[in-house]
Amino acid sequence: MSDSDNLQANSVVLPPSTAADVPHAVERALNEDIGSGDITAQLIPRQQRGKAVVICREEAVICGRPWVDEVFRQLDKRSGLSTESGDDNGRTRIEWHVDEGDRVNPDQPLFTLTGNTRVLLTGERAALNFLQTLSATATSARLYAETCADSRITILDTRKTIPGLRLAQKYAVTVGGCDNHRVGLYDAFLIKENHIAACGSIANAITAARKISSDTKVEVEVESLDELQQALAAKADVVMLDNFSPADIEALASMELGETKIEVSGDITEEKLKAYSHSRVDFISSGSLTKHIRAVDLSMRLVD
Repeated sequence: MSDSDNLQANSVVLPPSTAADVPHAVERALNEDIGSGDITAQLIPRQQRGKAVVICREEAVICGRPWVDEVFRQLDKRSGLSTESGDDNGRTRIEWHVDEGDRVNPDQPLFTLTGNTRVLLTGERAALNFLQTLSATATSARLYAETCADSRITILDTRKTIPGLRLAQKYAVTVGGCDNHRVGLYDAFLIKENHIAACGSIANAITAARKISSDTKVEVEVESLDELQQALAAKADVVMLDNFSPADIEALASMELGETKIEVSGDITEEKLKAYSHSRVDFISSGSLTKHIRAVDLSMRLVD
């Protein structure tokens, strides 16, 4: 599944499921951070207004604008600064200087905040947590996408996401230029070693899957060329080659694959990405896109 078609240039259009999740994710983040109240913010006069700028301290691909916007929308509401009529009433104003998916340079301003100073400081960490994590994911995905830009291979993420941020990180992967594997356990069959053992064979597992849902994609993870042949004979939609050697990948060139697509996974490095780029591989899936990330270095400072 790919959400890339839901993105429009110079705007942020989220897939419906992700858009619906943003308010819930932000509410959870604010509740765990604020708890019974931001006692340090109480040092500041209640009606004081301020201005702040958020800067990125390193090269990165920016992702997470809707979550930042939602943080301050919810905080304004909690503080009584949001009105149904749409009047200003002192609400936070956010001026973005970059678009979703933009690559930025060190010390580049990302956005400017103007509003109640207590709100700005209370929301700082939650907003930056979302932005630094999703930007890290998009930056990781951009590297993978650019490495395989000249091949027909599609780079996929996995379910190895930060708990509670599944939809957010999968969206960030598409912002970076890669695609989504299944979102969860409900939208595709992925038959692994233990499923095969419990079902008795690869053929039995695929047959059972077809009976449950004939129009749902069936993928089988295999660990040898013999298992690959079994999966091909049973007409799996996709076969995932787990930690196959380069020699085994090359063996695909002489095999009859039929309509089955080939995916490789396991210890995917930049070198392997390049090596696979001109093989018969259709997909490369990597948990590193979402789990081996380092938060992007961001900084917020109050300004005059």
